[in-house]
Amino acid sequence: MSTHSAPWENKLLDWAYQGLQHELARECPQADGVLLAQAYDYCRAITRKNSRTFYLASGFLSPSKRRAMRALYAFCRASDDIVDHPSPSPQADLEAWHQEAIADCPPSNRLIALAWMDAQAAYRIPSLYADQLIAGLSQDLVRTRYATFEELTTYCYGVASTVGLMAMHIIGFSGPQAIPYAVRLGVALQLTNILRDVAEDWASGRLYLPLEELIEFGLSLDDIARGQVDDRWRRFMRFQIDRVRKLYGQALPGVSTLRPDGRFAISAAAELYCAILDDIEVHDMDVFHRRAHVSTQGKLLLLPGIWWRTCVTGYEEGNGTP
Repeated sequence: MSTHSAPWENKLLDWAYQGLQHELARECPQADGVLLAQAYDYCRAITRKNSRTFYLASGFLSPSKRRAMRALYAFCRASDDIVDHPSPSPQADLEAWHQEAIADCPPSNRLIALAWMDAQAAYRIPSLYADQLIAGLSQDLVRTRYATFEELTTYCYGVASTVGLMAMHIIGFSGPQAIPYAVRLGVALQLTNILRDVAEDWASGRLYLPLEELIEFGLSLDDIARGQVDDRWRRFMRFQIDRVRKLYGQALPGVSTLRPDGRFAISAAAELYCAILDDIEVHDMDVFHRRAHVSTQGKLLLLPGIWWRTCVTGYEEGNGTP
């Protein structure tokens, strides 16, 4: 399999490979069985409430991997919420949560931390990836603009590729050759989020679109503020969507490097998220006045094709999306 990387990927891959040196090698700490079951159930509820796509995709995993994946989601969600709904001291709160979430014995009333502690130990999830996630999220406390695409991919790695790398340990993978695919998929997923959430992010004072590229297409911050959909914006969005689709195509062949029992869950999550781009296109690139999404029925209609590509034909290298 080809793992040829674009120039912006090299730094991200260095960070990702370092994580393999921080795999947790310890027995699962003893925790009260009833309390731990409650903790995992709480994570399941959080996942179901906040991400229907992740909840649906994780349902295709075995029960133990499903629990761990939803604990991972809840850990990420709790971390993100500290940044999105900040207190007077969000950086201190984020660091306190970080320390709590990596503790061997989290407080019994901190259910997410308890489930995450158990999942980390059970699947030897590298501690460095959680550290990198927290560092990536902390950028939202101090930074609201990104000048170039390369700068933006660094952010995407911190808040999304790290999640994929941790999920990869839960699924099981063949070796280091799986890492470039996980990094690319994380960047693709986060860029999809960014294109979907332009209006929401702008309302909170943030803009993740590369400023350099906005200028190239003749767009200004005033255009974003007005939510103006014109030919300049359509060309800009076409460029962005084509690039993200290419990233999905470069990432999905990596599904074959995962354990067979987890492949469909990952490809389903990826393709269902990629379908958000189709919805943006159908609605004339207007992400200012509606939030792009794929309905439950739409997701169910896509699943047979995703299963066929995952389990029968495979994903063609460099062209992994349908």
